[in-house]
Amino acid sequence: MSVFPGKSTLPKDATPAPPSTLFIFGGSGDLTKRLVMPALYNLARDHALDPDFRIVGIDLVEHDDANYRTYLTETVRGLVSAVGGALDEDVWDWMMQRTSYIVGNFDDASTYEKIGAAIAGADKDNVAKGAVFYLAVAPRFFGSIAEKLSAAGLMSETDGAFRRIVVEKPFGMDLPSARALNARLLAAAAEHQIFRIDHFLGKETVQNVMALRFGNGIFEPVWNRNFIDHVQITAAETVTVEKRGHFYDATGALRDMVPNHMFQLLAMIAMEPPNSFDADAIRTEKAKVIQAIRPLSRAEAAASSVRAQYVAGTIAGEPIQDYREEADVARDSTTETYVALRLQVENWRWSGVPFYIRTGKAMTVRRTEIAVQFKSAPHTLFQDTPTGKLLPNVLVIRVQPDEGISLRLAAKVPGRNVRLAEVDMDFHYADYFKTEPSTGYETLIYDCLTGDATLFQRADNIEAGWAAVEPILDLWASTPARVDYYRAGSSGPNAADDLIERDGFKWLPLDEPRPK
Repeated sequence: MSVFPGKSTLPKDATPAPPSTLFIFGGSGDLTKRLVMPALYNLARDHALDPDFRIVGIDLVEHDDANYRTYLTETVRGLVSAVGGALDEDVWDWMMQRTSYIVGNFDDASTYEKIGAAIAGADKDNVAKGAVFYLAVAPRFFGSIAEKLSAAGLMSETDGAFRRIVVEKPFGMDLPSARALNARLLAAAAEHQIFRIDHFLGKETVQNVMALRFGNGIFEPVWNRNFIDHVQITAAETVTVEKRGHFYDATGALRDMVPNHMFQLLAMIAMEPPNSFDADAIRTEKAKVIQAIRPLSRAEAAASSVRAQYVAGTIAGEPIQDYREEADVARDSTTETYVALRLQVENWRWSGVPFYIRTGKAMTVRRTEIAVQFKSAPHTLFQDTPTGKLLPNVLVIRVQPDEGISLRLAAKVPGRNVRLAEVDMDFHYADYFKTEPSTGYETLIYDCLTGDATLFQRADNIEAGWAAVEPILDLWASTPARVDYYRAGSSGPNAADDLIERDGFKWLPLDEPRPK
């Protein structure tokens, strides 16, 4: 049996995932070659995969096993080289020895017979005890593939063998479609077998939000409406819609980002402490937060939302054209590339604390962060000093690209007079922990293989997210001309500034460097 050379880099408390076969529907697609296979390579390099692990690609594209491996090798070698690395040939060869391919139509029963034969062969040879079906395909295939897997008996868990389905977002396009998809998935498999994957949640800093809150005794006593003024959640991208115009023009920033990425960040910030780190205990508390978002009336939806579209500008010195001039975008499109929302979580902890969300494409910087602004200290003590109004303390959790945490404090300026200035206490992951480049999928795929559903969304969480934005989607559908605009390379539309300034707050400036 082929084994890895070298020493494992897995933490001492981690073990390789159990023996299994990963079937990748869409095995010849872009997601597989650019993200899933590099993530598996990183897991293999970390000795996180069992020697009896197998990969089977499934797609209509004609490949035999040999040229499928060649196809994957060329892509992954290029990706590794692009980040200044070199492919570990021994590790990659180890993976390729375990990789095969099935040519098949997703709607054809014979495809599932081939999959069943592959599982039976693996079990016969004592190679695998489980099967994971990764749906790296267009959303229209999710329900039908799950149903055909179930009809072929491939979701049945017997003799200790597990069966799991991994579904990529989007999980529906609105509340009715999300409910319909969940109904089809849950008719084909049990909830514990369904892993709704969102690569955003694979980022270390996202996971560290819970460690920050619940592993440090200084935060929890002040993590409530008595001490926190408001919360800002930002996901800014410098990229445009690029070659995804056809998908994006039918989707928009709200559907693409808010019910999944942004609400998961909100849930981690606002959730109650779970009674354990069991996956369902954590997911239950996250679902409660999303379900507690106050429903918006039509008037509130209008006052609490901003949708905007980028127009021509420059980013990093490069000219950017209007969104409506992008390939596969309608010339009269009203699809938003930016959205800002004001939401409230109506529970005991957060009543009266506004949560502001903003996300957009073609912006001045790439930055995802959560800013928790605390209430200001009284100025009374310093009213007879040169100190002006004290700025509030702000805790900023930087998710990407420079993962870390900073806390703004007031400190005395050196000198004989009492004068205060703001300083930042700053923590950078790279300063304390050696990390390797990753795709964001490594942790999530490993968790799929081990059966840990902590970072995956349950059906109730998905539906609660869509329910929260449904009033806004309905408003926008009935008033399609209500769109603001912002210059590509800017911090967003003026309307977003107006949204938060009505409450007396300001967005953290995107064009202002964060602590280094």
